[in-house]
Amino acid sequence: MMLQVSQSSSEAARRFIAFVNASPTPFHAVHNASVRLEASGFKKIREADDWEKTLQPRGKYYFTRNQSSLVAFTIPPNWKQGAGLSIVATHVDSPNLRVRPISKRERIGYLQVGVETYGGGIWHSWFDRDLSLAGRVVVTQQDGTFQSKLIKVDRPLLRIPSLAIHLDRNVNDNLKFNQETEFVPILGLVAETLNKKSKDDKVSNATAASIQGNHHPALLSVIANELSVSPEEIHDFELHLYDTQPSVLGGIDNEFMFSPRMDNQVCSFCAVDAISTYVSSSNFNLLEGNVNCIALFNHEEIGSVSTSGAESSLIPSLLQRLSPTPALHSQSVARSFLISADMGHAIHPNFTSKHEDNHQPTMNGGIVIKTNAKQKYASDAIGSFVVKKLVERKGGKVQEYEVRNDMACGSTVGPMLSKLGLRTVDVGNAMLSMHSIRETAGSHDVQNAIDLFTSFFEGFTELDKTLTVD
Repeated sequence: MMLQVSQSSSEAARRFIAFVNASPTPFHAVHNASVRLEASGFKKIREADDWEKTLQPRGKYYFTRNQSSLVAFTIPPNWKQGAGLSIVATHVDSPNLRVRPISKRERIGYLQVGVETYGGGIWHSWFDRDLSLAGRVVVTQQDGTFQSKLIKVDRPLLRIPSLAIHLDRNVNDNLKFNQETEFVPILGLVAETLNKKSKDDKVSNATAASIQGNHHPALLSVIANELSVSPEEIHDFELHLYDTQPSVLGGIDNEFMFSPRMDNQVCSFCAVDAISTYVSSSNFNLLEGNVNCIALFNHEEIGSVSTSGAESSLIPSLLQRLSPTPALHSQSVARSFLISADMGHAIHPNFTSKHEDNHQPTMNGGIVIKTNAKQKYASDAIGSFVVKKLVERKGGKVQEYEVRNDMACGSTVGPMLSKLGLRTVDVGNAMLSMHSIRETAGSHDVQNAIDLFTSFFEGFTELDKTLTVD
């Protein structure tokens, strides 16, 4: 029997697909989240400004850090310092390949681009894909100042070709490759560029701020054309490789989504969507309650230790600025609650032994609560209870996940943020092929996550009043 996808589930999944297709890097994800927030009335503020003294009741604010992390929050009508924060925390980075600072490589007639692996990717899935480049570029402005601009090249530029089976007869039995020497993308042929030499190739007068000698002139020319600048006006960049194949709905009844970067752009999109929708509802005018907040972090896939990661000052700084005295700060922390939202592992039909017998989440089966006795996930009985009651408010379902005793457990931003004293629970949506260049997730679950986060923003404060722990 085919599953019937509700209209809201289908619409939410399609909105996500549009978001992820436009967000090949954390920089683009933060930009697109900002656009959505501003369309919902959020005002951009800057960490360098003295904004905490000008916060208004029913105010909607957001700020970004280094173009790669974002915090948005709303102020209740009767807000006072010492109020708690209801936070949905996610991350916008995913395993990928990144262009090296000196990427210019050439071998037996091929132009190649040196790359570095980022995170724990399923790297063999990157072979034979139509790859391109996206990221940010520092360029000279017409007035002589400098600006970091986003770039997304919308055509295939690069490819990592696999070795023909005729030259490696054992490839289907034992696929191994050296990530430094056998995993280098090709950009083109040297012969094709010989007749395209121009003044742009000259680097004899290069300065310390020049990168002209570090990369193929052909590559710099593509970047320059995309940004309508000259190659000499490019001073530095962070470029990521991405798969140009668009994300799509799939399956017999569109019950699946086939896409890159669903870990963790799904949860990030749902957080943005939920808070953007919430501020236009009647519940936003409730007189009392927590400051509702979303936090989209960078660098979770490599440990979160950075200025824009979950171990940075982003959340501590917000807590401090909203409740500046030690007493008020402590009260705010005690009244706060954080949902760490990151994708989880669905039971795989071909590898069922990889899940504990009683903890086998399915795609489209509802929100997954992730638990680990060793605190790789921050969930406990209190957090799990809160999530179950919030999901219940929207008529949804929950699933439980706990790793087998004979397998290592991954982690999220939850445990590190819980060290601030925040009550924390780890949740996510179930998916297959996590960290592949093409992942699979349930299209229904996008709305399931939006519903949880919306219920959290609407109902946590009242629920918390009914709960006695300490």
